[in-house]
Amino acid sequence: MAHRIITQIVFTGTRVVGRAFAEAYKQASASSSYQKANAKAGGGAFASHSGLTLAEACKILNVKPPQGGKTDMNEVTERFKRLFDVNDPKKGGSFYLQSKILRARERIEGEVRKAEEVASREAELKEGWKPKVFKDR
Repeated sequence: MAHRIITQIVFTGTRVVGRAFAEAYKQASASSSYQKANAKAGGGAFASHSGLTLAEACKILNVKPPQGGKTDMNEVTERFKRLFDVNDPKKGGSFYLQSKILRARERIEGEVRKAEEVASREAELKEGWKPKVFKDR
């Protein structure tokens, strides 16, 4: 009689754990496909890293999106500092909001940095590669 109860418990437990693993796999697969679709739609690799799109980051900091990869970084930094200080948990602010503000600044900086790298590569390709030669005196 006891072996029958133990067997039922083992089978039930195995079934529950199996279903949990199957559901976790489905969710991981869906998340992966969502991130791939987001990257193809212009989110870029940085969006999947930070979890913010460029539009969300600009809304959080209330700045204009970078046009052609250029934006006023002084304005972004000024708004970041003000919002980051206002949301300081020691002053009664929210750590969550402070984190979102930090991620928004990082997202915008990453986008501008990526555009600058592309522009410098294009300029180098246009001019040709010119190695820097250092002469010993």
